[in-house]
Amino acid sequence: MSFGCLYELQKLLAMVKGKLILICQSGGEFISKDDGSFSYDGGEANAITINPETVFDDLMLKLAELLNFDHKSLSVKYFLPGNRRTLITLSNDRDLKRMYDFHEDAVTADVFVTGKVGFQREVLTSTGGREKGIKLAETVPAYTGSQAAATTKAPASRSDAFTNSDEPSDANLSPDSPASSPIRFDISSTPADTVKKRRRVASHKKVASSENVGKRRKSVSRKKYVRKRDRSAVDDDMDQEQDYDSQAGDSIFPVTVDNSIVSAENTVAAWKDGITGVGQEFNSVHEFRDALHKYAIAHRFKYRLKKNEKSRASGTCTVEGCSWRIYASWVPSEEVFKIKKMNKTHTCGGESRKAAQPTRSWLVGIIKDKLRENPHCKTKEITESIHRDFGIELNYTQVWRGVLDARERLQGSYKEAYNQLPWFCDKLSEANPGSFVQLSIGDDKRFQNLFVSFQASVHGFQNGCRPLLFLDSTSLKSKHRETLLTATAVDGNDGAFPVAFAIVDIENDDKWHWFLEQLRSAVSTSQTITFVTDKQKGLMKSVLNIFENAHHGYSIFHLLDEFMISLKGPFHGQGKSTLPVNFLAAAQAARLDVFRNSLEQIKRVSLGAYEWLIQIEPEYWTNAVFNGESYHQITFDVAESYANWVEEVRERPLIKKLETILGKMMELMNNRLRDSSGWSTKLTPVKEEKLKEETHKARLLRVLFSSETLFEVHNDSTNVVDMDKQSCSCLEWKVTGLPCRHAIAVFNVTKRSVYDYCSRYFNVDMYHIAYSKSINPVAGLLSTPADGKSKSAKAKLENADVLPPSATKSSSQQKRKRKRDGLIERTVTCTKCLGVGHNKVSCKQVM
Repeated sequence: MSFGCLYELQKLLAMVKGKLILICQSGGEFISKDDGSFSYDGGEANAITINPETVFDDLMLKLAELLNFDHKSLSVKYFLPGNRRTLITLSNDRDLKRMYDFHEDAVTADVFVTGKVGFQREVLTSTGGREKGIKLAETVPAYTGSQAAATTKAPASRSDAFTNSDEPSDANLSPDSPASSPIRFDISSTPADTVKKRRRVASHKKVASSENVGKRRKSVSRKKYVRKRDRSAVDDDMDQEQDYDSQAGDSIFPVTVDNSIVSAENTVAAWKDGITGVGQEFNSVHEFRDALHKYAIAHRFKYRLKKNEKSRASGTCTVEGCSWRIYASWVPSEEVFKIKKMNKTHTCGGESRKAAQPTRSWLVGIIKDKLRENPHCKTKEITESIHRDFGIELNYTQVWRGVLDARERLQGSYKEAYNQLPWFCDKLSEANPGSFVQLSIGDDKRFQNLFVSFQASVHGFQNGCRPLLFLDSTSLKSKHRETLLTATAVDGNDGAFPVAFAIVDIENDDKWHWFLEQLRSAVSTSQTITFVTDKQKGLMKSVLNIFENAHHGYSIFHLLDEFMISLKGPFHGQGKSTLPVNFLAAAQAARLDVFRNSLEQIKRVSLGAYEWLIQIEPEYWTNAVFNGESYHQITFDVAESYANWVEEVRERPLIKKLETILGKMMELMNNRLRDSSGWSTKLTPVKEEKLKEETHKARLLRVLFSSETLFEVHNDSTNVVDMDKQSCSCLEWKVTGLPCRHAIAVFNVTKRSVYDYCSRYFNVDMYHIAYSKSINPVAGLLSTPADGKSKSAKAKLENADVLPPSATKSSSQQKRKRKRDGLIERTVTCTKCLGVGHNKVSCKQVM
C-alpha cells in the first residue's frame, strides 16, 4: 500500500472511532488454498460502518439496497479473527452483536454477501425507512494492485441517497475501466488493506467544517456479552450520532421534528382560556370542574373547592390570604352552570405552584395520549414530559400507577385476561383439532400453568425435523412475572421450528418437570430425542427421568456466552480474540485429537479459561464424544424468536400475548412454506451451500482403490472412506449428515450421486413436510373495552374462574422474612380481651 493510500485510510479510520467498518465483498467466489484456508476471487467491495446499536434487519435492508439484492434471499457470512477456514453466518441481532464483539480489537471486518439480484424498493416504504446505526462508509470497487495508482476518485455508492453528483457513479463506469476489473481478495491480509485511497474530497471538507464548529460524535463504548440493553440509552446515543453525521454528510438518519412539545404548548394555551370570568356558562358541574382543573394547571397554581355540590361550587387558592377565588352555580331557568363571582388576581406570589397536583383522571388521560403515540414509553420519560409540558413535578410512583390505569383502559384489564383463559383454550382446541392444550389452576383459582403444542407443530417435528429439541425460557415482562418455557426444534435449513411452549407463574424445577411431562404427552414418538439446554438451568435430571432413552447436551450458544463472561487476564500468545475461535473448534471437533489440540491452544492463551472448560464434562458439549444427534453447528439463540415476539407486546394483558405468539407462529409456518416453494435445489439452501463448499475442496484430493467399498483419499493426510458404512475416518460425514470432501472425491471417481448419501432431513421435500400443516387462528376473540373497565368488571372478577398468580416476592423480601437462628417470633396480645393473635383495634370481643 502506498503512503498516500495509508494516509487516506488513516483519515477514514479516524472518522469512525467507536464504529466497525464492514468490508462487504460480493460477486466473487471462494478459492481454497492447500492449507484449507480461503481467498476471495473477483467481485467488488463496498464499505459500510456499523455501531453496537445497529439492528440486524436494518443492516440486511441496507446491504440489499446497496448491492441490488432481494433482501429475503440475502446471506451474509464472515470469518472469526484468526480463522480463515470456517465461515460464520449472520442470522439475527445476537449474531451481529457477537460479530461486533469478536472484532473488538479491529477497525474493519470482512463480510461476504450473496443473494438473488433485484432489490424491491417498496420494502423501504413498508419498513418506514428505519436504518439505525448504519452509515455508508464508502463504495470500494474491485480493482487490482496495478490499477491503484491510476485510479484517484472513488465512484459513489449504489444507493441514490448517497450519490455524490461531483463523482461518477457505478453505472457510468465502462466495462474497460479499472473499477470493473476483477480482483483477488486474500483473507490472510488485513481487512483494511482493501480500503484504498478512495475517500471523497467533499467528505473531507464536510468533516473539517464539523471539526471547526466543534461538534464531535460521542463515541460509543463496546460493552461485551451484555444480555439486556437500556433502550432509552440507545435512543440517546442514536440522537447524538445523528447530530454528528448530519455535519459529516451522507447521513441516513431522517431529520424529524418533535411535534409533542408544540402540541403540549397549544393545549396549555387553550386551557388558559378555559375559564374566562363571570357569566361563562357550562353544561354541567362536571364540565366546570374539568375546565377549572385545566385552567389551574395552565396557570400553575393549586386551588381548593370549599363547596363541591351538583348545584354549586366555590374554590379558593390553597395559599392562605390569597385573593383568588371563584363561585359558580346551576341556573334552573337557563339550564346552565354559570360562573357568578370570580377574582382572577393572585396575591400569593406564585407559592401555590409548588403544591400544584393534578387529579388522577387528568393524569391518566394525559398518559393515555402519550401511550397511544408510543406504547413502550417508559414511566421516567412520561414523568419528565409532564414536568416539561405542564410544569408539574410528580414522583415516579404516582406516574407508574397512572401508567397502569392508562394501559388497562387502552388494552383491557390484566386481571380479566386470566378469566378469559378457559374460553381461549377451548377456542384454540376447536380451531386446531389434535392440538395439546393444558390449563392448570390452583385450589385458590389462581393461574399456575398453560401448555400449548399445536398439531401442525407436532406433525412437522415428527415427520420433517431431526429428533432434536432445544429447551429454553424467557420472561414475559409483566407485573405478575410469568415465564415462557419453550421447546424448539431445528428444520432442514437450520431454522428454529417451534414445537411447544408453556406459560408458568414461576420458573423452577417443578415447573420444568411439569412442562416436560406435558411435552412427552404431546410429542409421542418412538425415536430417541436429543435435548439441548442451558447448563445453568440444571435440567439434565428432569429430562432423563421423563425421557428415559434421551440424550442431553449443553447449548453452545449459552456455553460460549458463559465462557466469554468468565474470561479474566492475563492472556498470552495470540491473545483473547482467539479464545472463542478455539472454543467453537473444540465444540465442533469430530475427532478427539482435534478436540484436545483446541484445548491446548486455549491453555496457551489463558490457563483460567482452560481450567473453566475442563470442569465441564466433554460428553455434553463436544462432537468428539457426544452420542446424541449432532447440534454443535447451532451457535445462535434458538429461542430468540419467542423473546422478540414477547418484546413487541410486553405491556399487554396475557390474552394479547397469547394472540401475538399464535399469530407469529402462523406467519412463520406460512411464510417458510411459501418461500421454499421456489427452491430448485434438492437440499435446503444452507445445506446446499455447505455441500458446494465441500465439493470445491474435493477437487484437489487423490483417490486410491483399496477394494470395491474401501477407498484411500490422499492430500496432506490419508483418510479412509467406507461406502458400506457410509463413513470416513475424518468423522465429519457422521457428525454433519453431509458427505465430507473425502467421500465426495470418491463419488466423483466412482460416478455416484452425492445426494444419495445426504441425510434425508436436509432434503427440500422433508422441509415441505415440516411446514405442510398450518396453524389456524381463533375466531371471535373478545374485544377490549375502549373506555377501560366495564361497570360489571368487579362483579365478574368476584365470580372469576381464573385469577392472576400471586405476586412472587423477591429474594430480598424473602430474606428479610426468614427467621434467624436463636430468635423467637413476637406474639401479639390484645390488651382489651387478653386474647392472642390480634390487638385491641381488631378485637371483636363484645365487652
